[in-house]
Amino acid sequence: MGKGRATPKRSEAQRRRGGPVAPPPANRKEAAKRAREQAALARTEARQGAARGDDRHLPGRDAGPVRALVRDVVDARRSVGVLMLPMALILVVAQLSKNVTVINLAATLFLAVILALVADVVVTSFTIRRRISGSFPGEERMARHIGYGVMRSTVLRRFRMPTPRVSPGKTSPAA
Repeated sequence: MGKGRATPKRSEAQRRRGGPVAPPPANRKEAAKRAREQAALARTEARQGAARGDDRHLPGRDAGPVRALVRDVVDARRSVGVLMLPMALILVVAQLSKNVTVINLAATLFLAVILALVADVVVTSFTIRRRISGSFPGEERMARHIGYGVMRSTVLRRFRMPTPRVSPGKTSPAA
């Protein structure tokens, strides 16, 4: 099976490459400096691509159309999971106050958030399962996708990577 086109001549290939070729490094120190600069540029490009959700730059954990659907489903909802960190902070501050009433109130509030989180995880799991089954029938790794979605739902929205494509309350693009 051929590639469907003729092999280009060397002169054509060099013309297509574009730009002048940099002179070779003068010494080992300059070569290391160039390598560091190129690595930093590649990391920056990969980080920006991952933030945009470009599949070429995403780690394996986030890549693929099913994971994109899970991200959209999670990002389209408001989640109780994002309250866990602030509630834990309130509980620690209450413990530092040494006031029994404040500690009991904070502990009760923390317990209520945990119960709400459990209910939210159940709803999120069913929603993800339903959406994946509808869009990708026969998907085998359902538990992994649900775990990915639940973990993403506990991260504060502004710190989610890749960044959310869907605003809360809106339906996802893959609906």
